[in-house]
Amino acid sequence: MRKQGSFKHIYFLLSLILGIIILGTLGYVFIENYRLLDAFYMTIETIGTVGFREIKPLSDGGKIFTALLIILSFGCFGYVITTFTKFMVEGFFKNYFQFAKMKKKISQLEGHIIVCGYGNNGSETIRELLEHNEKVVVVDNSTTIIEQLKNKPEILFIEGDATNEDVLRETNIETAKALITTMPNDADNLYIVLTAKELNNKITIVSRASDNHSIKKLKRAGANNVIMPDKIGGNRMAKLVVQPDIVEFMEYIFLQQKRDIKVDEVSCSHSVFINKSIRELDVRNASGANILGIRTGDGNYVINPSADTIIHSDDKLFVLGSPIQNEKLKEVLKGSA
Repeated sequence: MRKQGSFKHIYFLLSLILGIIILGTLGYVFIENYRLLDAFYMTIETIGTVGFREIKPLSDGGKIFTALLIILSFGCFGYVITTFTKFMVEGFFKNYFQFAKMKKKISQLEGHIIVCGYGNNGSETIRELLEHNEKVVVVDNSTTIIEQLKNKPEILFIEGDATNEDVLRETNIETAKALITTMPNDADNLYIVLTAKELNNKITIVSRASDNHSIKKLKRAGANNVIMPDKIGGNRMAKLVVQPDIVEFMEYIFLQQKRDIKVDEVSCSHSVFINKSIRELDVRNASGANILGIRTGDGNYVINPSADTIIHSDDKLFVLGSPIQNEKLKEVLKGSA
């Protein structure tokens, strides 16, 4: 939210009123030789137009000064009243309290995901995260986008430049589990990655890149994964020509809205089937889900593993099934089914 500029305006208005009081006080001191308290009283009486008599008869210079002070104070207070009315009409104070409430919510988050940039990539990323019930905090400095986010109560947001360390701190980055930066400028993404890793060296970072040469730099800075949307889009368009049915089938699985079926990741760390084969697990009959692949502890992938493949504690299974079937499989692995 653009609170800093608004507060600066309010401080300016208060300074303007204070300046008139100081000017009037000093004017009566030097022109009429009033005591400081008498000069202050006379200034308040004049700009307040209460109609009391002056403390002592004014000289010609004092009368001219008083007339100018009245004109100046009328103009000043008219401007102040108009500006404060504008703040009220635009809902400034309402927005301020909404911001304070949102800031409090963000400060209490743990394990949330920060998304820097709410452009085309960022909005799709956030939609997907919300469908997986993730807690999301968006950072963007566009006034237009912030106005859009105000109408989305499910999204917490910070208005500001994500390359600014203080702005990232406002997202409670120290307790976040991941950060996704989708800025169109690779230099901005690089700076955000460096700053984020400095503030939380355990955070998982996924960054957007526009140039192939930026990938190595972003990973060296601390990004766990770097995505090139243009490259992915180009590959998809080519495959839609040569393998259209396969592309549509995969998109149905990964991008469907209703989530009737999905690919899920299942940890084997607490499984009762450790050092046993997939055949013994009997996945299909036990849960209805299917094992698509395994990520072994050393980072290798086994696609379509055979029934004789042994399960280890540091393995992760990639399974395909309905949400109920996938949850059933997790229970089977733990021996609680």
